[in-house]
Amino acid sequence: MSTRPSKDLDWFENPNPDRDYEIRFDCPEFTCLCPKTGQPDFATIRIRYVPDRRCVELKSLKLYLWSFRDEGAFHEAVTNRILDDLVALLAPRRLVVEGDFLVRGGIHTVVEVRYPDGSPAPS
Repeated sequence: MSTRPSKDLDWFENPNPDRDYEIRFDCPEFTCLCPKTGQPDFATIRIRYVPDRRCVELKSLKLYLWSFRDEGAFHEAVTNRILDDLVALLAPRRLVVEGDFLVRGGIHTVVEVRYPDGSPAPS
């Protein structure tokens, strides 16, 4: 597998597909660019999901998140894109993505999106 940033996410078979359990990832080194100024935005991306048949492979997730480093993206757009890409790959039972962005211009932004829409967060 490559060590370059990539939008190619990979998966493996869930070893316990008959059980509901939660997988959590904290990615404290996420960066993208402000689409207005080109300055870097820094965030912690938190991913929580209950898998069905597939689990995301961690190295591919790391390279996927790294691939946003040189892209301009609004906080809301990038958080929703991460959710959409993971749902397309995994078809999970439930998934929550939270983008916790550092203060910019005196404003701290947190964006949380869920699949399915309006579902309770995994506990």
